[in-house]
Amino acid sequence: MDIKEALVDRVSNPALTEPGPTEKQLELIFKAALRAPDHGRLRPWRFITIKGDARNRLGDLFAEAVLSDQKDLSEDALNRYRGMPLRAPVLIALVCKARQHPKIPEIEQQLSLGAAAQNILHGAYAQGMGAMWRTGAISYHPMVASGLGLEANEQLLGFIYLGTPYGARKKRPELSIDDFVSAWE
Repeated sequence: MDIKEALVDRVSNPALTEPGPTEKQLELIFKAALRAPDHGRLRPWRFITIKGDARNRLGDLFAEAVLSDQKDLSEDALNRYRGMPLRAPVLIALVCKARQHPKIPEIEQQLSLGAAAQNILHGAYAQGMGAMWRTGAISYHPMVASGLGLEANEQLLGFIYLGTPYGARKKRPELSIDDFVSAWE
């Protein structure tokens, strides 16, 4: 796929199935992620892949975390949390590893991870895969971060779900550049 096409046509795909990306495809995706803007070359990111049965373990971790906050959740609600990681064959946990720096605040390091995540999405789309960046309260839960082995100076900023898209592709309205761009004079 042409890079220009990937940049202007990419959409999130919530409906993903097997097959997931191959190791070679994942390698290209991560190479793209590592080219994100990175003030000071701090490399404030790392990525955790979650595949196969590890997705079931992550679902159990999600259920355990939400149950720690809401003791009276129904079994149906807990099963919904358990099933979240099963919505795609491969997940990538996005971890921000911010460092103290006199000139580079934490927000710039988080934005660098956001740029790396966008590169992952484009890298997947350019190879014909579907991808979706998912967040929500469960992504920021301390039990989930701990269960994934994050250290005290690390922050989980969501998951990218990867797989083969199925179903109808979302139709996105064409946006007018004039609605979002102005000149400061």
